[in-house]
Amino acid sequence: MSKLESLSAFHGIFTPGRYGKTDGDAGAIVSERKDLGLASVEMRKGQSKALKAAVKTKYGVDLPDGATVAHGKDVSFIGTGSGQWFAVSQTLNNEMLADELAATLTGTASIADQSSSRAVLRLGGNNARDVLAKGFPIDLDPRVFPINAAATGNVSHMGVLVWRDGDDYNIALFRSLAGSFWRWLTSSAAEYGCEVVTTS
Repeated sequence: MSKLESLSAFHGIFTPGRYGKTDGDAGAIVSERKDLGLASVEMRKGQSKALKAAVKTKYGVDLPDGATVAHGKDVSFIGTGSGQWFAVSQTLNNEMLADELAATLTGTASIADQSSSRAVLRLGGNNARDVLAKGFPIDLDPRVFPINAAATGNVSHMGVLVWRDGDDYNIALFRSLAGSFWRWLTSSAAEYGCEVVTTS
């Protein structure tokens, strides 16, 4: 029996190369982040202390109270709302992350695997913030949106989660929006020169 393999949300869309302006260095650099473990974590009523203690014990990190990223052992937690977080892992791929979180946080939080429902892109380059500013209606100035800051909102009417990782921005969106978002992104980055590179 052959094994089924999932395809990237950007399959047939994501093509490495240069888009838009071709002279000089590219102002925007885009890569797809494949094979990430993604899961939503929602605290259960009255379990705040127990949940935070379980996360601290297992991952060595305090759950963020606001829209920021906390990097723990193998898992990062991004605050997305009151009692809600988005968990991301490079080592616990696909449903492995949700399974581990469910076992670790039993009784303290509800866990939902998001690995097959979301796609994640990384946007870097000197003009990355300029590109996002064309569609994301919040202030991305580093003084108010520093490293490890996060925000949920709409980019050109498409719901996304954005968080800063060094000078780069990670953008998580629903797979069904991949085609529309890709057209918006490459069009918005064209004036700066957009370099699409292989998976990072």
